[in-house]
Amino acid sequence: MTERQGREEAEGAVVAAPADTEDSADAGPRRILGIAVPTLGVLVAEPIYLLWDMAVVGRLGALALAGLAVGGLILGQVSTQLTFLTYGTTARSARRFGSGDRPGAVQEGVQASWTAIGIGLAILVVLEVLARPITELIAGGADIVDAALGWLRIALIGVPLILLTMAGNGWLRGVQQTRRPLAYVVVGLGISAVLCPILVHGLLGAPRLELEGSAIANVIGQAVAAVLFLGALVRECLFVPERSERVSLAPQPAIMRAQLVLGRDLIVRSLAFQACFVSAGAVASRFGAASVAAHQLVLQLWNFLTLTLDSLAIAAQTLTGAALGAGNVPGAERLARRVTVWSLLFAIALAACFAAGYAVVPALFTTDPQVIDRTEVIWWFFVAIIPIAGVVFALDGVLLGAGDAIYLRNTTMGAALIGFLPVIWLSLAFDWGIAGIWTGLSLFIVLRTVAVSVRALSGRWARVGAEIPRGAR
Repeated sequence: MTERQGREEAEGAVVAAPADTEDSADAGPRRILGIAVPTLGVLVAEPIYLLWDMAVVGRLGALALAGLAVGGLILGQVSTQLTFLTYGTTARSARRFGSGDRPGAVQEGVQASWTAIGIGLAILVVLEVLARPITELIAGGADIVDAALGWLRIALIGVPLILLTMAGNGWLRGVQQTRRPLAYVVVGLGISAVLCPILVHGLLGAPRLELEGSAIANVIGQAVAAVLFLGALVRECLFVPERSERVSLAPQPAIMRAQLVLGRDLIVRSLAFQACFVSAGAVASRFGAASVAAHQLVLQLWNFLTLTLDSLAIAAQTLTGAALGAGNVPGAERLARRVTVWSLLFAIALAACFAAGYAVVPALFTTDPQVIDRTEVIWWFFVAIIPIAGVVFALDGVLLGAGDAIYLRNTTMGAALIGFLPVIWLSLAFDWGIAGIWTGLSLFIVLRTVAVSVRALSGRWARVGAEIPRGAR
């Protein structure tokens, strides 16, 4: 074993070469969990922090919680729209890594980081200008608008930092390193978690900034994480002694364009999600502060659960991309079946836990009786769709690893237009309340599950090569 290989294994890397890719595709529990467990830590760290943030802000009352819900919805949808910086980068980097081209895999991370900086700065400028009209469009009243706007204007500073972290996660997953991203994310969020109650409630002699203190704590933690990811990228490019050539840190428009071509379809797919969840938040706001706070509380729990399930999906994405990069179609198909079964069983266990905690969990995040009452209305929708999500997220990971972005784009848009959006707006028209909103979400998940299951069984997604084939986009 070389010194480099020993260091990579200590950091959580899986050292791969073309001859090892078959083992990647035929990975057993230890190999898959070796990627999935640290990835789970990365995925759930932010939702856990957001739940902590809600618990801290929730002590200020329903209005502050509603303001955080609306502001967080806007910021969250910006990040969701640009998930190609993580998932697209992983797909491209994993294929190159599987074919034995580690420098090429790292170069994908360099170019994704440049893309993150450019897009992040543009979004920051545009949304600072449009923050008030966007907030007014979503929020139901002037008091919620004012609360959300103060938080949002500060939180938007973190957008370029969030996108840099997404790009860093993408290329590190592609080269099958998962422990370092976990450490970087935990450090950043840990700093935010300590600062949040101090700044919100004025503890330890700090000024009481209330809702704005939450936003400041977020930005500080995001800055720390972004610096750590950039440091890892620079070290990988410039300070690997056994590599004959350094990986260039300069922008390379050709690679960035190729990433954006894949990203285009993932962005459209993300826009479908954005339209659904922004609409859901806007409709919930029309039902009052208690309803939008309850909707956001359960939505954060839902995000926590889906990201937990996504840890197995990302392991599948990474290993599927590596297998297809080396031409191992049968192994990729076996991997898809294995991860789907595991994810379904895991989801059933999670659903049982939340069913048992229906009377306890909401009270951990708010003491407002109206918010708790509204939460009880939608709790069983939430529990029922968890097992279904276990299937859809696992197969999403497989298809993303294959670069099958066009199919995912089209089917997600179809599920949104046929299922989610019509039911949401009918809920407003006929006063169905937040139960109607969660009926739409349930239908959305069911339609997506049918679509990805049909695609997985067809085998048409399994296309080989170090580059994502044109037809797979």
